[in-house]
Amino acid sequence: MLDHATRPDPEGCLTALTEAFPGAALLAGDAIPARNLQDTSYLPAVGPLAVVRPADPAGVARAVAICARHHVPFVPQGGLTGLAGGGHPVAGAVMISLERLTGIEEIDPAASTLTVCAGTPLEVIQKAADAEGFFIPLDLGARGSCQIGGNLGTNAGGNRVIRYGMAREMVLGLEYVLPDGTLVTSLNKMIKNNAGYDLKQLFIGSEGTLGIITRAVLRMQPKPGCVNAALCGCDTYEDVVALLGSARRGLGPMLSAFEVMWPDYWHEATVTVGVRSPLEGLHPYYVLIEAQGLAEETDGPRFQSWIEDQFEAGLLADAAISQSLGDVQAFWNTRDACSEFGSRLGPHCAFDIGLPVARMEAFVSACRDRLAASIPQSLAVFYGHIGDGNLHIVALSRGAETQPMAEIAAIVYATVRDFDGTVSAEHGIGLLKKPYLPYSRTPEELALMRRIKAALDPEGLLNPGKVFDLEDDK
Repeated sequence: MLDHATRPDPEGCLTALTEAFPGAALLAGDAIPARNLQDTSYLPAVGPLAVVRPADPAGVARAVAICARHHVPFVPQGGLTGLAGGGHPVAGAVMISLERLTGIEEIDPAASTLTVCAGTPLEVIQKAADAEGFFIPLDLGARGSCQIGGNLGTNAGGNRVIRYGMAREMVLGLEYVLPDGTLVTSLNKMIKNNAGYDLKQLFIGSEGTLGIITRAVLRMQPKPGCVNAALCGCDTYEDVVALLGSARRGLGPMLSAFEVMWPDYWHEATVTVGVRSPLEGLHPYYVLIEAQGLAEETDGPRFQSWIEDQFEAGLLADAAISQSLGDVQAFWNTRDACSEFGSRLGPHCAFDIGLPVARMEAFVSACRDRLAASIPQSLAVFYGHIGDGNLHIVALSRGAETQPMAEIAAIVYATVRDFDGTVSAEHGIGLLKKPYLPYSRTPEELALMRRIKAALDPEGLLNPGKVFDLEDDK
């Protein structure tokens, strides 16, 4: 228990925040919008003490310092599109929303960098880079509403990790506020900078538990000269794995996506959601392959020739090859149909896990069987970025008034542990996966995480209860 010196003073905190953030910059009581009461993790709404909406990095630092001085917990909020509860409110805490901290500050063509405020939506950044002839490879279904600060805070992955890596790979510089209100600015624009510890890596993927990101310098890529894609049908998972190896060798750096969809997913995408299938008939596995090249005149025929080679090798049962960017988008529509599952399937459990590629089919079979044995009217669909070892699962009990989410999660994560996987590939831990973090991290790793958290945030005020507790799990 906190002693008198560190006892929370919510009234004093609210008074100080009201003075520091006049007007609409501070929302309290009934003025707090419903959107700030929960994220997209299906956790119940929680009423915070207040919502602060700083317009600049100094304002974020000021808000944090006030909360720290009054020993009141505070939670950063971005686009609230997270699926693990990382941005979910904490009762009695102050929400620090970055929705007003937006804007592209600089695009440097010589350095191929873009400097941006943390509250800027990802799609805005993509369009800004595109207008200057560059490309931001990070892409998510929530691109229009997710914010870059949240993307970096969770080390987002997306569709093109196989070529460009996770979100951390595109960060050169970072600015962040520490839990005591200190603003640390390190907006480095150099690829090579080995001057001491690479401190930014502490905050990328920390889910807002070590600091609040306020600005970032992103490394842009050259805009692709052409994009080709194929939607393929395969007969066996062995063929899928062989196709992935062939794509890596035959397409090389052009390979930008390798997405796999199992038949249960395909049914929901094409029948329940209603996306048109580019293929005739049904197949045991569906593979979406994308290649980004330099020039259509050379790379288009090269991609076509490679697909033909896969038919000759017996790896493909069928394939549709794009003839235009419209075709590429149509192929991606089959993979993006999962964004409609919430409205079409209703409440469900969504999982984001990582597994050795060679073991994915065995995992899918075991997980499906275990769910069917324990969950009445079980429905489980499997799909994901198999090229980088990331599998997504949507599971539910059809017709259930209340979904048995805890039971479903226990089954899925126990199976992940049995197959030496990770409980989180790209969505983070937040609140929902916290009980299962020990399935993927050793006691020594968890102890080190707690030491880092305690060093930066000894009172545990910043995003408390997320990822893990400061005390060892009992």
